[in-house]
Amino acid sequence: MIVSTANRSNSGINLTNCESEPIHIPGYIQAHGFLVAITADDFVIRYVSENTGEVVNRSVADWLGKPLEALFSETDLPAADLVAILNVGKRENAWSRMNPHRFRLNGNEWNLVVHQHDTLIILEWEPAISTQGNLDQQLVAEALTEVQSNRTLSELIQNTARRVKQIIGYDRVMVYRFSSDWHGEVVAEEKEPHLEPYLGLHYPASDIPRQARELYKTNLVRIIADVGSTPSPIFSIDGQSNGQPLDLTHSVLRAVSPIHIEYLKNMGVQASMSISLLYRGELWGLISCHHSTPKFVDFPARQAAKLVSQLLSSALEFRKNEEDQSFLFQIQQNEQTLNSQILKDWDVVAGLTQHPITALNITKATGAVLVFDNTFYSMGRIPDESAIAGLANWLGTESFETVFETDRLPELYPPAESFRDIASGILAIALSKELNEYLIWFKPEQIREVTWAGNPDKPVTVSENGQPFLHPRKSFEAWSQTVRNTSEPWKDAEISVAIKLREDVLQVVARKANEVRQLNERLRVAYEELDAFSYTVSHDLRTPLSSIRCYSEIIMEEQGASMDDDTRVMFQKILDSTERMRSLIRHILYYSRMGRTELNFQPLDMRKILDVIRDEIMVTENKKNRNLRIEYGAMPSVFGDPTMVNQVFTNLISNAAKYTKLASEAVVRVDGRETGDEVIYTVTDNGIGFDMKHATKMFDLFKRLENAASFEGTGVGLAIVKRIINRHKGKIWFHSEPHRETAFSVSFPKENQTP
Repeated sequence: MIVSTANRSNSGINLTNCESEPIHIPGYIQAHGFLVAITADDFVIRYVSENTGEVVNRSVADWLGKPLEALFSETDLPAADLVAILNVGKRENAWSRMNPHRFRLNGNEWNLVVHQHDTLIILEWEPAISTQGNLDQQLVAEALTEVQSNRTLSELIQNTARRVKQIIGYDRVMVYRFSSDWHGEVVAEEKEPHLEPYLGLHYPASDIPRQARELYKTNLVRIIADVGSTPSPIFSIDGQSNGQPLDLTHSVLRAVSPIHIEYLKNMGVQASMSISLLYRGELWGLISCHHSTPKFVDFPARQAAKLVSQLLSSALEFRKNEEDQSFLFQIQQNEQTLNSQILKDWDVVAGLTQHPITALNITKATGAVLVFDNTFYSMGRIPDESAIAGLANWLGTESFETVFETDRLPELYPPAESFRDIASGILAIALSKELNEYLIWFKPEQIREVTWAGNPDKPVTVSENGQPFLHPRKSFEAWSQTVRNTSEPWKDAEISVAIKLREDVLQVVARKANEVRQLNERLRVAYEELDAFSYTVSHDLRTPLSSIRCYSEIIMEEQGASMDDDTRVMFQKILDSTERMRSLIRHILYYSRMGRTELNFQPLDMRKILDVIRDEIMVTENKKNRNLRIEYGAMPSVFGDPTMVNQVFTNLISNAAKYTKLASEAVVRVDGRETGDEVIYTVTDNGIGFDMKHATKMFDLFKRLENAASFEGTGVGLAIVKRIINRHKGKIWFHSEPHRETAFSVSFPKENQTP
């Protein structure tokens, strides 16, 4: 039975499912091309668009489930050449470099665009039309020259819009930049003279939902050739393809959400094209192109426009990196000065507030306050004492342990509206939530007049059964709004350096005042609980776990020959799971016993320790055919316990190696340096990184960041590292940038500084 895999539920998007609309599996393609999906191993046709029959003059049923050659057996297409091309692409995994392939089919010229998704090779055919190839090359060359020059970023953005318009010939080309809340602003525009300008207008985040933004990061160019055309459904054979909709994430023909079609029609747009602008792997903005009549831009021209946009993305990366690195270096220097002042004065308050460099100088804040020992110490412009007291009490109710930041404080804490001109944004580090002690920075309100392209609130209609439905707004006439209660956002560098300062302050606080903070009873209870927990883990869990593993191995050994493949796989999963559980138990035991283990302090030859660790990690990674390089810089001696120091660097380096497995050339670097009273080591990798705003529980037991979910781990390793560093009276801090770099730093006091 032939079945359509089209998603019929898209005719109405209600209030609850708009954000989860499955736009990557619509079950349709746009009508200007046709699609065939074949299995990668045998080239058998599994999916096909209905309109394919119009091109080859045959019924869909005639070739579903048959070899690819059957599709073109009665056409003038050289099927053997097509199969040869697919074999090359499959063997070399070079689809993107090979696209497009130009073919003549029944008297018409077509561009074939191919990609592979899981076990399917997807072939998409689009009309091949004449392009102004020489002009495209000239425009790309000019864009490259500009990127290498010293032109301002605004000039580059405007010229990019102009060049894309020349390449594709649309009526309007806009560069659209996203803000932190994902609403967008038109920052550059090239248009036909008769069109009203959109430059400077803002669009709400709901215009481009979350799942659409994710697709823009994967599929960088998107064209809608004719808003009014009827999409063609995709068919498969029930039982062969399980009737599942074809995943069109990487498709060039993927059909359009009905709600987006309605949106474009309301704007008077009949054709559109968008090109993604990325910064450090994330969506910075879009080049959005509109045309008042249907207009198809063929694949080579779209690729030329894409190259121009990628040059702009490179310029964004380069200019922003220069700015960020300069700012980060400056505030890191100020933080080091603060640390020196605290240690010299042996006084947290004096070190942070009573020198030319104060805690205010590690951010772009206009004011800061240290709440310490029931006293407020102010720097710069801050709210009055009663407002600070209320804010500190509120922070104590919030679920964070290390750092808290917001650029919309009055939305979270309504009393802040009374002092929004001073503190619409705050960055706070918790020194002790139990004692209500914080260091808080303030940024003032930035009042903005935002002009939206129409009222950003989408109209809602109610169906006969009472179900509410969202519809795109029908008017795009300028609609002004005053935005209040918002400050300049906090930079990752500000958050990173604030976390480092917290470590410095807590070190002094711990060494001076922990004895008098009435922790002895709490520690005694905690140790008793850990002892009970250790006993449970070692006796009540390890014994049955060993039995599970032992019996599973016996069954596999005795019954292995008669087992089917599925049963063998399940038993292997049992063995793998028991091994992971044994590893977790081992880590928990190590963590629980560490606090009571006597330390054997001695000078350590770090080269010997690191060489052993590197050799062990490289043996494991070489078995995985990893392209991993572990480099050393300076390696000054560390004064510490050899077993525990080995554990620290084993965790940090193995973590760095693990999270670089997606990098084409993975590099882990270990570098040490000495200051006047401590030795600092930094382990840097070029792996997946993480957003500093999501790292507030980095050292909590069993806590892992969302982007690390696909990597093996227990969530115990960094907790162990933190505890060892605390036992050595040292510090640990980190800085990371998503998809770019992660650096963990640990410090050890020198021999004469260790108690």
